Amino acid sequence: MKVTILGAGKMGVSFARSFCKYEKIKPSDLRLVTRSNRNHQELRRQFPQAEILCFDELETIAEGVLILAVKPQDFGKMMESARVQIDGNVLVLSIMAGITLSEIQRKLRHKRVVRAMPNAPSLVGAGVTGYFPSAEIDVRDLLQIERLLSCTGMSMVLDNETQLDSVTALSGSGPAYFYYIVDAMIQAGKTMGLDENVAKQFVKQTMLGAYYLIQNSEKDLSDLISDVASRGGTTEAALRHFEQQHLAKILSDGILAAEARSKELSAVTVLP
Repeated sequence: MKVTILGAGKMGVSFARSFCKYEKIKPSDLRLVTRSNRNHQELRRQFPQAEILCFDELETIAEGVLILAVKPQDFGKMMESARVQIDGNVLVLSIMAGITLSEIQRKLRHKRVVRAMPNAPSLVGAGVTGYFPSAEIDVRDLLQIERLLSCTGMSMVLDNETQLDSVTALSGSGPAYFYYIVDAMIQAGKTMGLDENVAKQFVKQTMLGAYYLIQNSEKDLSDLISDVASRGGTTEAALRHFEQQHLAKILSDGILAAEARSKELSAVTVLP
């Protein structure tokens, strides 16, 4: 299977590296396409067997999978000057945020499109990706998409395209929420007199341990909380303060704000 990746930024290169690492494709079947030749030397170092092209050198995509990994704001301009012809049997996978299936189909003049939203941990093979296919995609195409996405972490097909806004808010932006909480815990540790590096180690290992308990315990989250929060103890004091400050609602409202912004961006990202 041949894979063409349009856009060699962090996510595009990460996908390429993962496909080769887990032998989803042969390195010689990889084609990386960039807007300019500025980073071609580095790409050739990383992918010596791949074909490295500038966008204006790309003329035909006759087979395999085309992954759209360019910045959403650049996509419309690039396609305006495009000479590229996409064969009807090519499967297109877009990981561009905010650009709808119908917009992609219109600009490419191509119907077989899957729109996906990966998150940052996909860069290290620990991500989660939600995706939604156009009506022209069949079961065999979905299996091909799953095969490729499996090396970047977990993936799930969604019921409708609007759920991509929810996925964007929940998992696309989600890593930043955890980083925010981790940083707040580290700052609290420093306030209590711990060295910053010591606080970091305690907080990071605590987060890791909590993750493993969630993954491996049959208990629900409320029971796991109760296991830690003994009556009259330190954890109960902290949780009571969180509840008084409505922390759960603040977090929920923030995520809903992210979803609303995702919908706004999808609505205004109408390509010329």
